[in-house]
Amino acid sequence: MAKTPVSTQPLSFVAIVMRADVETIRKALEARGKIDTLLAEREEAYRKIAAIEAQVNDVMGEENVFVFPEPPLPVAGFNTKAPNIAKKPEPPKPAAPTPKPPAPAASTPKPVPPVKPVPPQGGEHK
Repeated sequence: MAKTPVSTQPLSFVAIVMRADVETIRKALEARGKIDTLLAEREEAYRKIAAIEAQVNDVMGEENVFVFPEPPLPVAGFNTKAPNIAKKPEPPKPAAPTPKPPAPAASTPKPVPPVKPVPPQGGEHK
């Protein structure tokens, strides 16, 4: 009797839930075990880094004085660099407004004569 071919596609949530055959569940469990081991190693590495940074702070005499350089490799979730996004070109700045030509003489308003002061009422005039 021929053996059924085993899929070599990466595991997906849908494949695990919908197919639910023994081989798929076994692969998912093995993958989860590997991930848990790697996460434990990652946590231990962070503990070592924290201990080294604490020693540097002890040598300096206080915290946050020494500026640690960026990690040589990218760290998941802790990338201090902004993503390399293509910058949009800035819109051109508007040029200085051009002076308007003088309006025709017919449309210019006539000057208003100055207002004469009114003498106070009820007071004495000399």
